[in-house]
Amino acid sequence: MSADWPIDLRGVTESVVTTPGPEGAYNVAALGLHADDPVTARTWGRTRTRLNFDRESEGYVQFTRDPVDFVEAALTVREVEDPVLDSADAWTRVLVERRENGTQGGTEWIDWELRPVETAVERRVVPTINRGHAAVIEATVAASRLDVEAYDDERLRDRLSYFADVIERCGGEREQAALERLGGVVKLPDEDSRFESF
Repeated sequence: MSADWPIDLRGVTESVVTTPGPEGAYNVAALGLHADDPVTARTWGRTRTRLNFDRESEGYVQFTRDPVDFVEAALTVREVEDPVLDSADAWTRVLVERRENGTQGGTEWIDWELRPVETAVERRVVPTINRGHAAVIEATVAASRLDVEAYDDERLRDRLSYFADVIERCGGEREQAALERLGGVVKLPDEDSRFESF
């Protein structure tokens, strides 16, 4: 059984993945998809996604535009009963298989091959570009690397400061809500200390 991805992947495409846990609920996490042939993804450390991939060898990769869902996936522990989020514009059930593993900066990583076996498009949308939305994604990346030995916390906090400013100036209602959620998980720099607009 096989299926095609519901979108054209390029570079690294950010997604949300749900993986079945031992108690039956699905863990929600962010997952970067590398547009290799076949598509791969890398997990870092002993995350729930990694443990669930090891145990169940499957998950649901989802493409969502909702910045709040993305912040929660990237920075919190969230479990849901239904593997497909309401905000998913499209999703793919994948079977996963370990390809390579190693260690970088004291953290173990594993590369996984993802093979689509079922896919659906829930809604078709006209693409738009919003700097606030893009800044939410970049802010979650910076926030997820805080306190990781291989990264410079001061530089990451400078990035968070800049992205928070962009979100405030350019984001819509959901981006503002995502910034508020981000601030509930990670201490953001005070508004007075943020970068001036470029």
